[in-house]
Amino acid sequence: MAEPAHTYPAFRLGRPQHDQGSFLGRLRHFVDIIDPSTLFVSEERLKACIKLLDDFKHGKRPPGVSDQQLWEAQKVKQAIIHPDTGEKIFMPLRMSGYVPFGTPIVIGLLLPNQTVVSTIIWQWLNQSHNACVNYANRNATKPTPTAKFLQGYVGAVTSAVSIAVGLKVLIQKANKLKPATRMIIQRLVPFPAVACANICNVGLMRHSELAEGIDVLDSDGNVVGSSRIAAKNAIMETAFTRVVLPMPIFVLPPILMSYLERLRFLQCHPRLLLPIHSLVCLVTFSLSLPLAISLFPQMSQIEVSHLEPEIAMATDCKVLTYNKGL
Repeated sequence: MAEPAHTYPAFRLGRPQHDQGSFLGRLRHFVDIIDPSTLFVSEERLKACIKLLDDFKHGKRPPGVSDQQLWEAQKVKQAIIHPDTGEKIFMPLRMSGYVPFGTPIVIGLLLPNQTVVSTIIWQWLNQSHNACVNYANRNATKPTPTAKFLQGYVGAVTSAVSIAVGLKVLIQKANKLKPATRMIIQRLVPFPAVACANICNVGLMRHSELAEGIDVLDSDGNVVGSSRIAAKNAIMETAFTRVVLPMPIFVLPPILMSYLERLRFLQCHPRLLLPIHSLVCLVTFSLSLPLAISLFPQMSQIEVSHLEPEIAMATDCKVLTYNKGL
């Protein structure tokens, strides 16, 4: 007996295909958003997807177009086009490019026997990449001055390098540690450095949102006003995901590699260590990213009673929506 074909729900323009009220629904949604295959979508395909969605918006659904095709078109658009600006996100800075373009940096951060110079270089590269990704996927309902971007960038890089180098020096001076223990601890240094720097990165890069607020929308997608309270929630949620994200990436591979390196096979074939190390980092990164960003929906909701009085007076809705950013 043939298995039943996968059925798609009725298409809803601008709404996620999967339930955002559950973690599993958000996970399935973000797996689509970070699908690396969308990096190879041609300009013609993107324009066709946008046109199909525009036609649907104006009540012109082409004959023969299925819900599956409409969901696929929306997936392509959401992966490439910024929801606030309507412009294409630079390919290496899309969430779908975060793993492919970020994995080489993760591998570099987790290499054993790091010097102070190599630690500084890899932490600088990592925070430079994070700063650009945070900026490209921010809530862009309000313009961000270049000076604010540079301030956030310098703050994030400085915090990452200071923490990483400081911890490295402390560990080197800890004479009571056994060599094997010291090696494992040294490999775990990137996590606290990256986690603290990620908080600084998000906070500093998006600091202007706290002063100006971000747009909150009603159920029809109309802007009700700008809320600093919603901006604070958005930044806190994003910062939390940036702490959870590096946890498995910078903790599991060092522990796993310290075990694998003791295997006789790899001791006889040391050239395989780097490829295996790279594969472990890639797999861990690929699994960690969707799990971390699924903690909160991208389009988050907040009760009007929790917002500024002037916003509560401007709408009859009980709940408003805002773009948390990624």
